[in-house]
Amino acid sequence: MSPAERANRSRRNPRRRGGHGERANQRMRTVRETSAGGLVVDGLDGPRELQCAALIGRTDRRGRLLWSLPKGHIEQGETAEQTAIREVAEETGIRGSVLASLGSIDYWFVTEGRRIHKTVHHYLLRFQGGELSDEDVEVTEVAWVPLAELGSRLAYADERRLAEVAGELLDRIASGQPIGSAGADPDTHSGARENG
Repeated sequence: MSPAERANRSRRNPRRRGGHGERANQRMRTVRETSAGGLVVDGLDGPRELQCAALIGRTDRRGRLLWSLPKGHIEQGETAEQTAIREVAEETGIRGSVLASLGSIDYWFVTEGRRIHKTVHHYLLRFQGGELSDEDVEVTEVAWVPLAELGSRLAYADERRLAEVAGELLDRIASGQPIGSAGADPDTHSGARENG
């Protein structure tokens, strides 16, 4: 092979030379994280217009208050359902019990030089007690939000879709139909977020 052929070959295959793109990928490590959370609803035995869900508000890097569903990392030895109950209690002060799966959200974000691939399993929970509290350091505000306002209040489209699934499940509960393990597809959403 002539020197010119070798030069052309290495231009076509920059990985052989350890090109800039490869070094960047080596510096940016991909980490997989799994979390769980939920939509806890108060007033399930009453009229739909009086039902409310507990949401958390977090301030993003731009100073905006973004409302979302409470969620957090699954601890070793915990099931996703147990994590959802614990995280709802930690982030809102509200105790709940799992009624059904709403589905999962899958997204990517970058933080501290790492690419995070996060999967969050969400559940519909029935309010069991407690009082709203924003004592969790990760939470700026907490609020009971009427179910009819979830579409305009939730900051992320994937969580708004989960709220729609919750509405369908609540309709089934109200009509006396069993809900079993009904819920959204396992991969309700795949995308990117500014922060996790």
